[in-house]
Amino acid sequence: MTIARRGIITDWGGVLTSPLPETIDAWLAADGIDHEHYRRVMRGWLQEAYAGGAVSPVHALERGEVETTEFERRLAAELRLIDGGAVPAEGLIERMFAGFLPVESMYATLRQARGQGVRTCLLSNSWGNGYPREMFVDTFDAVVISGEVGMRKPEPEIFAHALGLVGLSARECVFVDDVERNVEAARELGMLGILHRDPEETRVRLEEACGVRLDVMV
Repeated sequence: MTIARRGIITDWGGVLTSPLPETIDAWLAADGIDHEHYRRVMRGWLQEAYAGGAVSPVHALERGEVETTEFERRLAAELRLIDGGAVPAEGLIERMFAGFLPVESMYATLRQARGQGVRTCLLSNSWGNGYPREMFVDTFDAVVISGEVGMRKPEPEIFAHALGLVGLSARECVFVDDVERNVEAARELGMLGILHRDPEETRVRLEEACGVRLDVMV
């Protein structure tokens, strides 16, 4: 017999926001940054961050071990404009995240689930960016930002921290993320993992997993 899950833990960027590839592409175009060069730099940094290899600059930023301004300087130094010029470091993260718009249907899904007794928690790897915290008040029972707790996904400790805040075991929770390694880590701990690709697909899967009716109207 399938047991209804009593908690939803979800990522922010790419799940509750517009898709990452589209928003990043818009930022690169707006700033005139060499797209392919950016991809090469970030591919190396993110592979290090998620493959368990050498320590990546992303590790330190997501854990809050380095100031955002220092990371901006380091990243800007690695990038270049299309015309070969230098990329301005100041405000780099703010510009990068400017196009991350909220997906209202996902917020509505979570609020409806919460209204039916499902515990909800945000679990986000921060890049020193701002969050629309005013939208979190009615959506989440708990909020975990990596840089504020000194841990990051896919480390098991940060999942344990989130579970503790909602007072549930891993097997009682669903985890939603658009990064496959993070979903795998949650599954390894016993959570039901959903790799997010589409808000409607995720809504249906959450409805089935939690045994609630989620008729989202936005």
